Amino acid sequence: MADPADKISQLKIDRSAPAATGRSWLLPGGLLAIVGIIVIGWMFFGAGSSAVLVETDIARKPPSVAAANSVLDASGYVVARREATVSSKVTGKVVEVFVEEGMRVEQDQVVARLDDTTQQAQLSLARAQAESSRAALQEIEAGLRNARLERDRLRDLAERKLTSQASVDAADAAHDQLAARLETGRENVKVAERNVELARDSLANMTIRAPFAGMVVSKNAQPGEMISPISAGGGFTRTGICTIIDTDSLEIEVDVNEAYIQRVKAGQSVSATLDAYSDWRIPAEVIAIIPTADRQKATVKVRIGFLERDERVLRDMGVKVAFLGTEMEADTPQEISGVMIAGEALRADASGDFVWLVQADVVEKRAVQVGGQRDRPQVLVVKGLGVGDTIVRSSESPLVEGQSIKTN
Repeated sequence: MADPADKISQLKIDRSAPAATGRSWLLPGGLLAIVGIIVIGWMFFGAGSSAVLVETDIARKPPSVAAANSVLDASGYVVARREATVSSKVTGKVVEVFVEEGMRVEQDQVVARLDDTTQQAQLSLARAQAESSRAALQEIEAGLRNARLERDRLRDLAERKLTSQASVDAADAAHDQLAARLETGRENVKVAERNVELARDSLANMTIRAPFAGMVVSKNAQPGEMISPISAGGGFTRTGICTIIDTDSLEIEVDVNEAYIQRVKAGQSVSATLDAYSDWRIPAEVIAIIPTADRQKATVKVRIGFLERDERVLRDMGVKVAFLGTEMEADTPQEISGVMIAGEALRADASGDFVWLVQADVVEKRAVQVGGQRDRPQVLVVKGLGVGDTIVRSSESPLVEGQSIKTN
């Protein structure tokens, strides 16, 4: 069995061994330096090499001078300032309808006719009553002439003392009575004539006419249906024959955010583009700014009038408008320099405006010069970019020069 003292002696440090050299610390120190360089390099180069997800946009040529020089863009609809649903004054059954959708009508043109059997009978009755009143008036006039002759004879006899004064007084009373009846008869004739006019007006109400010249955009009633100026409920009575719009009164209504309404004023030039004809620029101008705001939408309604009339412009069409600056006219032809980019792609720092230009999946900081308004969905860049350049519209994290990027 080994001696315990020998085992304890093996645990002692041999102080007679040679001391370690002063360079022995270099190995761990060098390892730490290498690790530091790797960390710093990763921070400056490795992190930049990690591709960032971005959304890109293409710099495009401005579609028009208006798009490049507008101070505000908005959208709205074409509306008719003069529009009417043609109905009748009385309730009646439709007999004939003379219009169809898309038909142009003139003022006072007949558009429909109602059943006028009762009105015809009433007119005939009124005319007969008028004739009766006139005949009664002639009878009174004949009686009055006879009473006047009788009175004159009795007066002559009374002067010669051949008749009594009582007979003369009776003749005078009869004459005056017939004279009063004559005035009543004349008034009765006037009343009868007014009844004829009233019956004739009721008959005319059964013929429905266009209130103004325009275009029929809807036909609401058919022959055999009942029509009434007041809804009778139940869905079986129509309240209108057709709807007519005055095509010369077509205009544009847009809602402008109240934060930008200071850019709009009456008489301002506007370039309008119908959604149905995206390449057709229509010159227009601001008619009026409605002096009230919508508190729920925070918008102000603006009326815009067309400077050119065209049959392609239809009610309720969607339209986009560009409000032009005071130095621009809606139909001014000129060359446009620069490109249009998304407003959110434009960035700024202490050096000025710039964009992130994409080249071979790597971003490059490109200084640009902006023309016109900056706070718009589309911004005009007059220097620094060319048509077809790809730029970063948005990114999921901040970008640096030389950053690798990827798109969806």
